[in-house]
Amino acid sequence: MTQRSMETFARNLWSHWKSRDDFLKAQKHVAGILALAFVGNNWPASYPRDENENAAMFWVMNVVILVAALVTLQHDANASARGIQPLSRDQTEEWKGWMQWAFIMYHYFRARFVYNEIRIFVSSYVFMTGWGNWQYFEKKRDFSLERAISMWLRINYFPLLLCLVVGTKLDDFYIVPLHTTGFFVTMATAYVAHVLERFIKPAVQRNLAAIGISLLVHILFYETKAVNFLKFFSDEIFFRFQADKYSTWFGILAGFGWSYVKKAIQFYNTTPPVTLHQNIVSATQGAAGLALILFWYFMFGSIQDKFTYNPMHPYVFWIPVFGYLLMRNASKYLTEVHSHALEFFGRITLETYVLQFHLFMCRDVKHIPIVIPGSGPTGHILVKILNMLLTGAIFVAAAYYARQNTVVTQDSVTDLMNLVRQYYRTGTWPSAEENEEGDVDVPLVRKQESSSSTNEGKNDDV
Repeated sequence: MTQRSMETFARNLWSHWKSRDDFLKAQKHVAGILALAFVGNNWPASYPRDENENAAMFWVMNVVILVAALVTLQHDANASARGIQPLSRDQTEEWKGWMQWAFIMYHYFRARFVYNEIRIFVSSYVFMTGWGNWQYFEKKRDFSLERAISMWLRINYFPLLLCLVVGTKLDDFYIVPLHTTGFFVTMATAYVAHVLERFIKPAVQRNLAAIGISLLVHILFYETKAVNFLKFFSDEIFFRFQADKYSTWFGILAGFGWSYVKKAIQFYNTTPPVTLHQNIVSATQGAAGLALILFWYFMFGSIQDKFTYNPMHPYVFWIPVFGYLLMRNASKYLTEVHSHALEFFGRITLETYVLQFHLFMCRDVKHIPIVIPGSGPTGHILVKILNMLLTGAIFVAAAYYARQNTVVTQDSVTDLMNLVRQYYRTGTWPSAEENEEGDVDVPLVRKQESSSSTNEGKNDDV
């Protein structure tokens, strides 16, 4: 391709990119949020976070979110129109929401006494990466470059910009590489299952074979000296990946088995009104879930020395996770209700995770900003609460708009990639009408022009 043809291609690409204005607008908004984060992170008046340790306030704030959850609880009777949907999208967002709230309050009030529980929450996030993406790939069979780049952008775009602008180490945003790796591990596992379809027709055996291969790869990497490769990045990355080395894999396994769980719940809840038998099954399921959580706590979670608990965590974290899922979906009614407040907070989990370092707290989460005079470590509790509410409002608003603009960026880049793919498949750009209408069906052939004629030449399969 000559320089002139490249310039022509670039002009055509720019003019036909229908979401370019949205993309540029989103970048302006992101730049503003980054500037705000830079100012917040370097806020001149602050005090060390260790001086803000307050167990009572940690529990008070968790009671606050519990009240908000109950007030905004909504029952959707139509949620089961397509069959009972345990762990629906609304419910997973709710789950992420209350965990994230506790996680941030754990940081803010230095609640070291719930360290083991917070480790479970972090592993639950990574678990959901495997769980949700496995179901997506199993259903859609979409292993395209567009999907890979789209998800990479969703997870990495804003956090990496924060690292560049504010100067935060990626180690501090360890959940970002954990999620990114989890996504690609899940994609690879699902693709192996897709390839095995040529040799193993039954879906159950095929998927189990792929999941088994994935487990073998995990063991060969994490349980051998090969894991020391992670130290090339940093000791922090080494520790974080070791702590969640099987979290994605357990999520994949759960994603595979969830369809059977749905069938079981559907089977026991098909005949209205609710019968005594159904109540017994629901109570038994809930009790089993509670028993799993209590078992984890008394056997492992109550260990106060984190250096004793940490090596056990990758092998036992799934116990309370499965316990929670059993309890949360113990009846048809429970699968149809969720909290709007927690759902809202769950949708901005990634953004609240990274921005807490710079807006709700500052100096890379090591200090508490003093915005209202008198809200320092020795200030009156009411003034400190007002300071927290003010910084919290700014923090949540910034996280919300960061998510909105990240999604716009993600969609715009995917749109651009589809446009390039369409050109290389057809040799033509979409018409003005097609640009107005949106996406068009793209034939799987590329049109070639004959050098001696303006008519279309022979089509070659791509």
